Amino acid sequence: MKVKAISVAKTGGPEVLTLTEVDVGTPGAGEVLLRHTAIGLNYVDTYFRSGLYPAPSFPFVPGVEAAGIVEAVGPDVRLFKKGDRVAYGAGAMGAYCEMRTIPAAQLVTVPPGVDDMTAAAYLSKGMTAHALVMSTYPVGPKDTVLVHAAAGGVGLILCEWSKHLGARVIGTVSTEAKARLAKAHGADEVINYSEEDFVARLRELTNGNKATVVYDSVGKTTFLKSLDCLRPLGMMVSFGQSSGAIDPFVVNELSAKGGLYLTRPALPWYIATREALEQRANALFEAIERGILHCTISQRFPLAEAAEAHRALGSRQTTGSSVLVP
Repeated sequence: MKVKAISVAKTGGPEVLTLTEVDVGTPGAGEVLLRHTAIGLNYVDTYFRSGLYPAPSFPFVPGVEAAGIVEAVGPDVRLFKKGDRVAYGAGAMGAYCEMRTIPAAQLVTVPPGVDDMTAAAYLSKGMTAHALVMSTYPVGPKDTVLVHAAAGGVGLILCEWSKHLGARVIGTVSTEAKARLAKAHGADEVINYSEEDFVARLRELTNGNKATVVYDSVGKTTFLKSLDCLRPLGMMVSFGQSSGAIDPFVVNELSAKGGLYLTRPALPWYIATREALEQRANALFEAIERGILHCTISQRFPLAEAAEAHRALGSRQTTGSSVLVP
């Protein structure tokens, strides 16, 4: 059976995303045949497309996050049956398509209180945020949290979850519209870095005490200045590089700036077992159903317009989360 998919034959800009048809076979042992209803758009997709991260092979179908309906199950699949609503947010690439086979172990059940668009847009980002505020640095009421790209998909979740955990949340954004969005999702204060220096403003807002933790998905343009935003023994969490790869730096800088901690977390390490995957996914879905997290899907693109979606993402025109619709 042939289905529509987005293929990448060589690395490059958004123009290398090509609409094509691919063959989808029957599910093998431990696999299901999944019909996508919504596909999540993530910065990591652009990293593989551009060559910043090495692709497993060429051509490849990008995308690591989607939701859909199980159409068939292969031998030895006990977790799911035909007709189940499921989603995935990590694992093998291949989400930019109408249908695919995928290991059942990578899927989680979507509860009735969460729609497919939300599941596709939030599973990867939400589990990432859960890992960052619960495990990488357990956020609590005594913390001041600085969130870069606070109006982005992960940024909004970090703001809301950190606020729910009792922290004081300070976000950085590039426009006043994004500042309003971040404040609506839990940020106590927002710094517009296009108009003022975020290090100086953070010091002013905290009376010189600075932040206990910085969540930085921007990378190259913010990394060194983010270190200056931390109080002694603070934690620098570098989990993305939307502005480019971080330049090498002298590790002794961490000591000179106050004995700082630095980590580079990645979601797969936090969901390496079936138990961990289900625990984080269920925690996310429960937070959505309870209204702790207010999902913002600001952009919807047809699958065929994946290149335009990548252009919008790369130029920082997007806010919240985005989805591709098959």
